[in-house]
Amino acid sequence: MPARMRHVRAIAVVMGCASVALAVSVPAQAAPPRHGNGIERAVLPAGDGWAAAEGSTTGGSQATPEHVYTVTNRAELIAAFKDAGDAPKIVRIAGTVHGNSDVNGTPIGCEAYQQGGYTLENYLAAYDPEVWGRDEVPSGPLEDARAASAKLQAAAVNVNVPSNTTLVGVGKDATIIGASLQVKNVSNVIVRNISFKDTYDCFPQWDPTDGDEGAWNSEYDNLVVYGSRHVWVDHNTFSDGDRPDAGQPHYFGQIYQQHDGLFDIVRGADLVTVSYNVLKDHDKTMLIGNSDGAGASDRGKLRVTLHHNLFKDVKERAPRVRFGQVDSYNNHFVATRGSAYGYTYGIGAESKLVAEHNAFTVPAGLDRATLLKKWSESSLTAENNYVNGRKTDLIAVHNAGVPTEQLTEGAGWTPELRTRVDHPLVVPVLVALKAGAGKAPGR
Repeated sequence: MPARMRHVRAIAVVMGCASVALAVSVPAQAAPPRHGNGIERAVLPAGDGWAAAEGSTTGGSQATPEHVYTVTNRAELIAAFKDAGDAPKIVRIAGTVHGNSDVNGTPIGCEAYQQGGYTLENYLAAYDPEVWGRDEVPSGPLEDARAASAKLQAAAVNVNVPSNTTLVGVGKDATIIGASLQVKNVSNVIVRNISFKDTYDCFPQWDPTDGDEGAWNSEYDNLVVYGSRHVWVDHNTFSDGDRPDAGQPHYFGQIYQQHDGLFDIVRGADLVTVSYNVLKDHDKTMLIGNSDGAGASDRGKLRVTLHHNLFKDVKERAPRVRFGQVDSYNNHFVATRGSAYGYTYGIGAESKLVAEHNAFTVPAGLDRATLLKKWSESSLTAENNYVNGRKTDLIAVHNAGVPTEQLTEGAGWTPELRTRVDHPLVVPVLVALKAGAGKAPGR
């Protein structure tokens, strides 16, 4: 059923409500989320994006009492998943869970993983381009030691989420730091009300052949949906925490990149809804489809809905799309640092992106032609988007500003799975009030 478009006068109503909230004696934040059966047993509403197609997404809503867990560290999280297996389960994150931690949950540093004499200082000395050159990737004992160290960290950082799971934060401050949640080759998973921070790679690899100047390449995303179906990711916050890319040192003339993506959806993943999240302060934000050569597994899949999310000060990939039918509407894209901005939507191989009814808030000097980036010959639909409060034809602006990368209109399909569509002028207010971990999850 076609969604209803709210009239622009709703701005006054929302603004009025916000004013009332500020006038009362309680704190001005949104009411805290309900953490009884309301949020924990919630299922994806009917018609709410692609995850509502071909059956619902219910996660662990049918969990029996013995399959409801409260965990406070990585070991408990893994044990809960192992104990329940694929049975419906509710796993509650209480406080802060560290991926890089010992068996008691105490955080550990990168030195705990170092193998075979690896240190960053030794690695830099061995593979300095003045010593190693720029024609081949590192090899030899220190590269072997780096790889062994990275393998040890991966065993701690990667946490596999089973089918039929609701993973939900308790209260307003549930946090996972330095872990990569892997929703891999499973189905029926819900992730809500968690702050994901700083999934960092202790052992990036230097590749002098990557681009003209070389690059540091790292592993790990905060959350990965890989080959899975029916996944709902709602009211979470994703960031680099206290280790932003912008603050990292430079080695061999390139930033020492310790982060990969924030949240990727790849390798034949399908029927995913991403709603009311905050993704901020990051470089390579979100891939939907991670390779031009993955058509055999990705064609007909990667059906993803993104709505009412905040993308703030992310450099690129918000998202970059290959193959998928992606419906991106009612999101707010904010760039406060124009010099760090790359692009928002990446148009990749055989993508079928619909980007409608979104709001962009960007610095006055930012080139609006760069809001879209053409990577491959694909068409998209981009209607009724507003930039700094003014309706803007994103495709026309791009084609005029980048005449060598012409984009064509028409994704070839019309989204139907939308429960509500708000006017773009209202979106910044609604997203500010409702998106992110710790906000009331009710619509």
